[in-house]
Amino acid sequence: MRNIMTVHKVTRCMLTTTCERYSSSTCYQILSSLREKTIVVNGTEYPRDCYTNVTDRILNLIGKNLHHKQYHPLSLLKQRIVNFIYSKFVNTRGNPVFSVHDNLNPVVTLEQNFDNLLVPHDHPSRRLSDSYYINSKFMLRAHTSAHQHNLIKCGLDNFLVFGDVYRRDEIDSTHYPVFHQMEAVRLCGVSELVGNQKEAKKFHVFESGNRDPTKQRSHTLEAVKLVECDMKNCLLELAQQLFGKGLEYQWTDTYFPFTHPSWELEIKHKNEWLEVLGCGIIEQHILEKAGAGHKIGWAAGLGLERLAMKLYNIPDIRLFWSTDSGFLHQFHTDNPHKQISFKSFSQYPQCINNISFWIPEVYSSNDFYDLVRTVGGDIIEQVTLVDVFTHPRTKRTSHCYKIVYRHMEKTLTQREVNKIHKLIEETSRKNLNVEIR
Repeated sequence: MRNIMTVHKVTRCMLTTTCERYSSSTCYQILSSLREKTIVVNGTEYPRDCYTNVTDRILNLIGKNLHHKQYHPLSLLKQRIVNFIYSKFVNTRGNPVFSVHDNLNPVVTLEQNFDNLLVPHDHPSRRLSDSYYINSKFMLRAHTSAHQHNLIKCGLDNFLVFGDVYRRDEIDSTHYPVFHQMEAVRLCGVSELVGNQKEAKKFHVFESGNRDPTKQRSHTLEAVKLVECDMKNCLLELAQQLFGKGLEYQWTDTYFPFTHPSWELEIKHKNEWLEVLGCGIIEQHILEKAGAGHKIGWAAGLGLERLAMKLYNIPDIRLFWSTDSGFLHQFHTDNPHKQISFKSFSQYPQCINNISFWIPEVYSSNDFYDLVRTVGGDIIEQVTLVDVFTHPRTKRTSHCYKIVYRHMEKTLTQREVNKIHKLIEETSRKNLNVEIR
């Protein structure tokens, strides 16, 4: 509860990139109102400032490392991906060329998470309403791509990164503020692209050309097509390994700040199109900055929960955090390739309460979602904005949210729910400066 006591005050700073728009006395008041001056993550102490928006609840989830837990669905999926990549790319001795990094610190600098990946300064992901900030210099990684620059700079050409990532988001059965990603990076020189030494001498990876939808300014079209082919063959085979051969698929053009051209792979799953991953040709400036400007490469990323929910028929993302044996026992296998279909071990009824309030001039729904998760924990199944009303005379705006409560392991009484709901009302009034209707 301590970390959300100043959400409204900190929100005032969320709309700016620095505290400079406020007087030093205002920033001092914000900082002095915090109950604790520092945050400790993995044994390291970080000072708070007006960017700090991470809550105790989120901090308590750091280090859970679900992708490490034996007999957990995310661990099984991770092992399937690693097994495939290890068998797909081997050296002349038959050893895997990819390295796996699955225990990297989730606290990263803003430079690692944004600048090194060419994320524009006005990109929505930089907003404090979208990401979890430790302070103005450090944050909880929003994607595993945050480690790309450092690993390439270490001299790695082929690697996988697995880890927990953190985003402020809506609340429903498919969204959770902490989830897990896999990042794949593969860099190639001329010899890897062409193979034949004689042909390699004639082949050109770089040129001084024009940027267009098919390539970057410094790449030859021939090199891009070879990298694209290598990438798409690998990722399609991965999807087939997970969901079965003969699946219907499509590549769609998209945009990412750190790759160009970029694509998303979608497959037909149970008569619906499912986005499996995003990928593309790494922006050459990223490689140059990391000391690998003489190479060309591709990167891809996917969400483990998103795929595991489809593979194992898991209906609610909160289940991944369950310690109930009724859930975990279903994944007790030493064979990660075993087909498993989750069977619900119980279906407890929902309790639904609405909350309506007048919002202040500076307000973000993600602040409210964070507050609800902090107060209600995992009994909050879903929060939906169901109505927005602006008074014709006063011009004040009111939000109405539907909050769905459901415990994963027992039946909630309406009395229990009302008690938590009342606390959400009181905390919202106090911390978000809203007026309950």
